[in-house]
Formats: sequence, structure tokens, C-alpha cells
Amino acid sequence: MKELLEFLVKALVEEREAVVIEEFEEDENLIYEVTVAEDDLGRVIGKGGRIANAIRTIAKAAAVRLDQRVIVDIID
Repeated sequence: MKELLEFLVKALVEEREAVVIEEFEEDENLIYEVTVAEDDLGRVIGKGGRIANAIRTIAKAAAVRLDQRVIVDIID
């Protein structure tokens, strides 16, 4: 899952080396915190949060195979 998120986010940003994804487990939920460079934050969130919501949807669809709930937070 972490690799999937990393692939998606790195495809969107210009500073690929600044992408950091941290994984936590809390109350049987997998939480992923995505950190990008300040200049790339708008690219990852998108207009009206559309891109961020699309990333969350893909992550939730992939999590069905893991039988876990996934939460994706984009840290600003």
C-alpha cells in the first residue's frame, strides 16, 4: 500500500525526493501521512481537494484486499 501511495504522489509532484510517506497502525486502521514539498502541496491536493480525494479512493479500494480500513492524511 505504501508503495502504491508513493507511486501516485511522486507522479504528481516536481520534487520527488521530498515525498515522505509514514505508516501507522491505530485501532485496527492503517494511517498514512503524506508529506510533500510546500510548492507541491497544491498539486497533491488539487482544485477543491479532487486529487486528494481520488488518492484516498484508490487507497481505500486497494485496502479491500487487506481487509483493513485505510486513512490517508496529507500533511501541510
